[in-house]
Amino acid sequence: MKLDVLVFGAHPDDAELGAGGTIANCIGQGKKVGIIDLTRGELGTRGTADIRDKEAENAAKILGVSIRENLEFADGFFINDSDHQMTIIQTIRKYQPDIVLCNAVDDRHIDHAKGSKLVSDSCFLSGLVKVDTKLPGAETWQDAWRPKYVYHYIQWKNLKPDFVVDVSEYMNKKMEAIMAYESQFYNPDSKEPDTPISSKNFTDSIKY
Repeated sequence: MKLDVLVFGAHPDDAELGAGGTIANCIGQGKKVGIIDLTRGELGTRGTADIRDKEAENAAKILGVSIRENLEFADGFFINDSDHQMTIIQTIRKYQPDIVLCNAVDDRHIDHAKGSKLVSDSCFLSGLVKVDTKLPGAETWQDAWRPKYVYHYIQWKNLKPDFVVDVSEYMNKKMEAIMAYESQFYNPDSKEPDTPISSKNFTDSIKY
């Protein structure tokens, strides 16, 4: 399946937080969008990886994305090496996106900057015809493919954007997708430990 836009996130909920409105906007324009999570978020303070899997599936349904996959890299410990790059190259060639969105180039969580560089490097390498890849179980080699554009969404740090997308029409959809991650965000009845993203202030900050 060819996609117009492929969105990468180091953790389940990165895509929704960083680009949920843009994802909904693109889908509203009739574009095919997919999400690739690099890890299952298994080191997260709240919830479990299994819970995050279900929450990610629910968020994907809310946004209406065409596909969502998890590459199951090691949360906190994946690196930008040939093994990880080859997996992402296979994914890029599988879906042949024109646009890739990925994590912030600099951020509080180390996985965000690592994921940013890993994905952007892989997008370049994916266009090299002498890099040979096959999908698991496939008999034929994949064609080289390089996205036309690679953009990085802003996350925790207050970086200056090169451009912005008006997602006013899709803010409710974005918030609904984010709050599908019930284990992660503000819930006054939760017995889980507090984290920087579990406060009401953080949830409010997404809107403003």
